[in-house]
Amino acid sequence: MPATLVATHRVEKPWGRHQLWGPFRNAPTGSEPVGEIWFQAPGDSTPDLLIKYLFTSEKLSVQVHPDDEQAHARGLPRGKDECWLILDAEPGSVIALGTKAPVDPAVLRDAALDGSIEQLLDWKPVKAGDFFYVPSGTVHAIGAGLTLIEVQQNSETTYRLYDYGRPRELHLEDGIAVSDPQPYAAYPSPGRIADDRTILVDGPKFVLERLAGGARTIALPGGVTAWLIPVSGKGAVDGVAFAAGECVALRGSVRIDADAEADLLLAYPGAERLA
Repeated sequence: MPATLVATHRVEKPWGRHQLWGPFRNAPTGSEPVGEIWFQAPGDSTPDLLIKYLFTSEKLSVQVHPDDEQAHARGLPRGKDECWLILDAEPGSVIALGTKAPVDPAVLRDAALDGSIEQLLDWKPVKAGDFFYVPSGTVHAIGAGLTLIEVQQNSETTYRLYDYGRPRELHLEDGIAVSDPQPYAAYPSPGRIADDRTILVDGPKFVLERLAGGARTIALPGGVTAWLIPVSGKGAVDGVAFAAGECVALRGSVRIDADAEADLLLAYPGAERLA
């Protein structure tokens, strides 16, 4: 089918929440908190991209991901570039992206062991509407009090450098080996290219567009899957209804009919945007 509603997968996390954002059902009282909601088609475990919502009540670990070359050297299918669109942020919410100044790998390793890595990181205040592209190799940590959409290469290879004393495994040697501990450089997004179309990410691993509501036809190359993520509003793709909090996998040529006030994301793999 050219359009398929993608199944959701709720992931419990110690840093998650019981009270979720917007259209999502809250976690029942007494249950474990929900930290992530993934969108993944049943039986399709190897798409190029993975779409998630994240809900945080505590800081996530300080971590880093390998690039494609580093992942291939370990027998993994791909590295992990990712990006985040902040949907909601409590006052004082922050995200760590890169380091305040270039850091020697040996210094970074020692700082991860004694906890001073928190002082080396560049903790940036964030608010709803902020967007960040995070290349592999970037040392980062998502802070508390945030709801965000994450679009990423479909890899769960995460090397934890520091976890605030939580009893979880660290991956210091692997993490230091793939880290590029430098100040974060904002991604040079092409931005708005039409009244109803903004390019947030223009490759190299994937393209992410932000689309206004209304009607449009999208033609995907053969064999390419795209993901339509309605941030707000509702509509239909070739008769498949969608609403905020859902995700639709697209193939081939499809017609999108969305509410005029809808806010849509469209993600697809590759380095070139659609015409």
